[in-house]
Amino acid sequence: MKATGIVRRIDDLGRVVIPKEIRRVLRIREGDPLEIFTERDGEVIFKKYSPIGELGEFAADYAETLAKTSGVPVVITDKDNVIAVSGAPKKELVEKRISEDVEKMLEKKIIFAIEAGDKGGVPVVSGSEKYFAGVVAPIVSEGDTIGSVMMVSEHENMPVGEVEKKLCQSAAGFLGKHMEE
Repeated sequence: MKATGIVRRIDDLGRVVIPKEIRRVLRIREGDPLEIFTERDGEVIFKKYSPIGELGEFAADYAETLAKTSGVPVVITDKDNVIAVSGAPKKELVEKRISEDVEKMLEKKIIFAIEAGDKGGVPVVSGSEKYFAGVVAPIVSEGDTIGSVMMVSEHENMPVGEVEKKLCQSAAGFLGKHMEE
C-alpha cells in the first residue's frame, strides 16, 4: 500500500472526503460505487467497485465465443480497465486502463463504428497505439454505463460492417441485462 501523506478527519455524519487529486488519478467520479474492506490491524481500504469485473470468467467466455463467431479479436471492459480479451494477446490488454477516447464514448453512451471515409479506430488502452477499436458498444445496466464490448485490430482502419456492429451491440445488451438479474 502506498502512503499519500494526506490526512482527513471524519465528520459528524461519518463521512470522509477523498482528495480531488486522488479522485482524478483513480478516475473516481461522483456517484461511483466504492467497495470497503477492513483489515485486522485497523486498516480501511476503499476500492472502486466494478460490476462488470464481477463477471470475470463469464466475460472471458463470452469474449471468446464472440471472437470465434466473428473472426475478429474482442475486448470487454468495465468503465476503467480491460476485463477480458479473446483473439489478441491477453498480456498486452487485460487489466490495462482504457483510453480517454473510449472513456468519453462510454460517458456519452454512444456506439462507435468505423465507417467508410473515417480516419480510423480509437486506441483501446491508454499509452498504447497497438490495438484500435473498430466497434465500441457500451454496456448499460439499469441506465448506467458499466463497460463496453469492442472489436479490435492492430490496424487503425479496421473494416467494420453492420454485422460486427450488431454483434457488439447484442453482446453489450446481453451483458447489461445479465448484470440486472
